[in-house]
Amino acid sequence: METKTDEPAAEDARTEEAATAETVTEDGATRAAATEDASGADADAAAKTDAEAAGPSGVGQGAGAVVSVALGIVSLTGNWVGTVAAARETLVGQLRTSSTASVSQQIKEVYGDAWHTTALWAGLFALVALVTGAVVLVRPAFGAPGRPQAPWIKSVAWAGVALGVIGLLLAVLKYSDVLLGLPPAS
Repeated sequence: METKTDEPAAEDARTEEAATAETVTEDGATRAAATEDASGADADAAAKTDAEAAGPSGVGQGAGAVVSVALGIVSLTGNWVGTVAAARETLVGQLRTSSTASVSQQIKEVYGDAWHTTALWAGLFALVALVTGAVVLVRPAFGAPGRPQAPWIKSVAWAGVALGVIGLLLAVLKYSDVLLGLPPAS
């Protein structure tokens, strides 16, 4: 005796039987629909295995190389953080310097410390650019063997390293007053 709740279960059983019945293809060969589903699942698994075997795509390395160049450019052109820090240092210099201080002391406190702060921030950005570019360049040594790094990634990473070295050199020269030092108070 079937009840109304058993009717959908009976319909599901009939559709499962129909799905596993043999079907005739266009060229006259017969096969089971269940076999077709199994081969489709095998193809999906094989595609996933091929994608995993291909390894990393190098997107992270490319992004790291571009970031290295961007940080190198920021270290050469200046940045908002350095500007704000220099303005703060100028204000602190004005507050600390008394009106009776010598001219050379006033120049050093108001302008010199701000200049050094700008150089420090530029040097920090240059150092991060240099390290980021170097990490991108040495990353293939620790990655998947047999998977070479794309040439454009190497080129951009080398540009980031070069900009980092130039920015770091200029920052050291600015901080040590070799480049654009404070004028003497006469």
